[in-house]
Amino acid sequence: MKVAFTAPMKPIDHPVPSGDRTMGRLIVRALQLAGHEVDVASTFRSWRAEGGEDVTREVKELAITEAKAIAERWIERGDVPDVFLTYHLYHKAPDWIGPYLCAKFNIPYVVVEASRAPKRQAGNWALGFNAADAALAQANQVVALTNADAQCLKEVLNDDVLTVLPPFLETAKFEVSHSVTKGSADGKIRLLCAGMMREGDKQFSYMVLAAALKQIADLPWRLTIAGDGPARGEIEPLFDPERTEFVGLIPWQEMPRLYRSHDVFVWPAIREAFGFVFLEAQSCGLPVVGGRVFGVPDIVEEGTSGLLSDEGDASALAQNLMSLIKNPHKRENMGLAAIENIHKNHSLEAGARGLDKVLHAALEHHQFKRRVHGGR
Repeated sequence: MKVAFTAPMKPIDHPVPSGDRTMGRLIVRALQLAGHEVDVASTFRSWRAEGGEDVTREVKELAITEAKAIAERWIERGDVPDVFLTYHLYHKAPDWIGPYLCAKFNIPYVVVEASRAPKRQAGNWALGFNAADAALAQANQVVALTNADAQCLKEVLNDDVLTVLPPFLETAKFEVSHSVTKGSADGKIRLLCAGMMREGDKQFSYMVLAAALKQIADLPWRLTIAGDGPARGEIEPLFDPERTEFVGLIPWQEMPRLYRSHDVFVWPAIREAFGFVFLEAQSCGLPVVGGRVFGVPDIVEEGTSGLLSDEGDASALAQNLMSLIKNPHKRENMGLAAIENIHKNHSLEAGARGLDKVLHAALEHHQFKRRVHGGR
């Protein structure tokens, strides 16, 4: 099939790296691996930090203008795709382009990752919420990447439309051609943390981590922090400079070596959808210590490939870190289980198979609706 693709939350060519951008690119890669032709129909970004009726109406007008331009190109080229797929929509990033084009050309509409917060039905985000709900109502298939999102979406979607497909990654990119020595030369356990340094949830994650580490200051560990951002000046002083190395923003090509040179990956994951770094760390054989929030339990096999604690609980996070620091056999076994978890449940190949099934289900659902409504 030929698949038109867009990502209104964060286009895949956005200059700032994030888990969202990575997941969008992986969806394109998985579709191609499954044998489909992908056309990035638009890089229009509907996401806005602040809501309000005037802001949302302006974004909608820009989106419809973009959709009409795409329609003209398709007609001129005589090249209408078989299906339109939108990655990640919600009240702050509604999709008007996909629904417009699918209605105009009578093609199936697929949404991968949608978040729904009923409390946003009123207030500044009401128009965005309604637009996102309208897109979901039009969709022939909606893919939730976490069971938490699926539960929220069941309020407005039937089971024949809603699918849960665990997030995935390209494991080959996290292999290294030579062995990497773990641990420090002084015998201390090397902990790794990776996250952007922004105000809000990311900064709070760093605060929780710093509080946890202070509770295990008597143990033999060293910490590496990979990441950068506008809140770095507030984050760095939280950590012991004698035991912490800030390495800044690391190119993805260098991340596999960084992961593999450490013993444990830790990230509190405050308000994380699922935390793409947990997938990367596990694929490199690291046991993970994180927060039990939203989709994290969907990708970390608790007690097998990692240890999770309640969101924001610094003491519980410290206890889990202590458990792995003190027990090398547990670290090793969990690291091996982490690799198995990723290859079995979260590989690019698994994602390709899942998305291929979704596209075919969307076609069938679309054809069924056309028969029911007399070809419309």
